[in-house]
Amino acid sequence: MKKKKNISLLAVLVLMLAFCACSKQKPTNDIIAPKPVKEVQKSPAAMPKNHQDRKIDWVGSVYRVVIDRTADKSLPLTMDESGKKYYDNVISVKIIRKDGSEFFNRTFSKDDFAQYVEGKYAKNGALLGIVLDKAEGDNVYFAASVGSPDALSDEYVPMVMTITRMGAVSVKKDNKMDTTSASDEDDYDEDGV
Repeated sequence: MKKKKNISLLAVLVLMLAFCACSKQKPTNDIIAPKPVKEVQKSPAAMPKNHQDRKIDWVGSVYRVVIDRTADKSLPLTMDESGKKYYDNVISVKIIRKDGSEFFNRTFSKDDFAQYVEGKYAKNGALLGIVLDKAEGDNVYFAASVGSPDALSDEYVPMVMTITRMGAVSVKKDNKMDTTSASDEDDYDEDGV
């Protein structure tokens, strides 16, 4: 008889537990969300390396223009709009003759464009790029930019950099943001770099 009572008691206990587990809890309007974790930047980010190698017909011959962008850890750090820190870049520009000898070889930093960059980009901006635009007459034209190092940002200061057949470099602030119309010289501020 004791066995029957123990089994009955056990069955009642199991049914009570099952009933309690299945019962609905009263709904609440409380929203429980995990506390956002602020990411701590361990080290500055670097923009990806960029390599360009193009051939141009210029002053009666074929030249190669090789442009390489790399992060330079020796330069002061730059910063995007959210405060994330980046290494600044240096960009080397080489113009190579048909026989393989170098006509032009220079490495540029943001300081080379400082007089054309104002405000937040003068201090926190990075040298973003130098891109071959065209070879025309005695000059090779490049688009250059300094701005936010964030790859998703489109904030920058556009410039036109010119290299002459004598190897002289000049920079113009590009107010039109169109480097294909170099005939509109009045729209640019020009100085040698």
